[in-house]
Amino acid sequence: MVLHAMFPKLSRCFSYTASRDWLYRQSFSVAGLRSVATNLGDGTTMSCWVPKINHPSKPTLVLIHGFGANAMWQYGDHLHHFITHYNVYVPDLIFFGESFTSRPERTETFQAQCLRKLMEAHGVHRMSLVGTSYGGFVGYSMAAQFPEAVDRLVLCCAGVCFEENDMKDGHFAVSNLDEAFSILLPQTPDKLRELVKLTHWRPTMDVPSFFLADFIHVMCSTHVEEKKELIEAILKARQLSNLPKITQPTLIVWGEHDLIFPLELGYRLKRYIGESAEIAVIKNAGHGVILEEPKEFARHLKSFLIDTQSTSLSPQLTLREKIQKIFDIRSIWGALALCCGGIILAELLGTPLLPLMVIMLCYLCARFLFIYV
Repeated sequence: MVLHAMFPKLSRCFSYTASRDWLYRQSFSVAGLRSVATNLGDGTTMSCWVPKINHPSKPTLVLIHGFGANAMWQYGDHLHHFITHYNVYVPDLIFFGESFTSRPERTETFQAQCLRKLMEAHGVHRMSLVGTSYGGFVGYSMAAQFPEAVDRLVLCCAGVCFEENDMKDGHFAVSNLDEAFSILLPQTPDKLRELVKLTHWRPTMDVPSFFLADFIHVMCSTHVEEKKELIEAILKARQLSNLPKITQPTLIVWGEHDLIFPLELGYRLKRYIGESAEIAVIKNAGHGVILEEPKEFARHLKSFLIDTQSTSLSPQLTLREKIQKIFDIRSIWGALALCCGGIILAELLGTPLLPLMVIMLCYLCARFLFIYV
C-alpha cells in the first residue's frame, strides 16, 4: 500500500515509460545496432537503427512498425531472432520517433518512397520487409513501387485490402474517422484502455492511470495532427480496385480475433495477391498478436524468412551473442541479472536499497503493463 501510494508522486519526477525506452535503447546497442538520423532532403529526416558493422555476406531485413509506441517497443522482443542471420534495420516512419518532414504528403506511398531513399542512403538496394499494421501498408507499397528492391514480404494484421465501405457497413469496431482518431491516437488514460481492449484478445490487468498518462505523455503527444492525416490517408476513399498487385513471396500473419482489421481482410488479401502469398492465423490473439503470442509470431517469421533459406542463413551464435541472448535486459533472466547487479553495486557503494528497489519495481511494471501497439 505504501509503494502504491508512492507511485503517483514518483511519476512526477521519474518517467516509467522513458526508463523503459532507455532500456530498449541499451538492448538495441548491445545487439549491435546504432541510431542514426538521415537527411533525405526536401525537409525530410528519418531516424533508423542500423548495424554498427554491416556484414556483406548477410541479407538485409527491415522491420517496419505500426501506430503506437516507437519501433523499439514493437520489435525489441523479436530482434534477437534475426540479428545473427540478417543485417537488421529498424526505421522510425515519418512523424514517429525522431522522423519528420515539412512536405505535405501523408500517404503510405510517400512513406515507402522515404524508406527507399533511407535504405539507399545506407547502401542497401535489396531487402526483405516485415510490416505490422500501418507498417504493413508501407511495406506493401514499397513492394509494389520498387519490386526490384524487395525480396520477401511479411504483412502482420495489415488491412491493405480494406475499403472505405467496410467501415460504413459496420465491419469494424469504429464507424467513422473521428472515432478512429480518438482510439488510435489516445490522449487520455480511458482512451488508451479502450485501445488496449480492442487490440488484445485476452483481458489485461487494470493499469493505474498514472502509468497510462506517463505513456501518453512520452509516446502519444507529438505530431498528433500529422498522425491523424496519416490515418485519414489510408482509410478515406480506399478501393481495392486501386490497389496494385505484388508478386514477391508474401507471408500474411493475422490474429484470429483482430478487432481493428478483422481476419476476413487477411483472407481477402491472400486471394488478391494469389499464389505467391500464404496466410498464418494465430489463435487466441487479436490485433496485438506480436505481443500476445510472441513465440508463435516469431515461429512463423523464422519459418518464412530463415528456414526457407536455411542454406544461406545459418550462422552459428558466437559466445558473446549467446551471453547477450541469455542476459538480454528485456528477458526474465536479464531483469534478474540487472536487479542483482544493482543490489551488489548499491551494497559496495553504501547506497540505500529502497530507491533502487522502487526503480526496479517500476521497470518490471512498465515491462508488463505497457502492452500497446
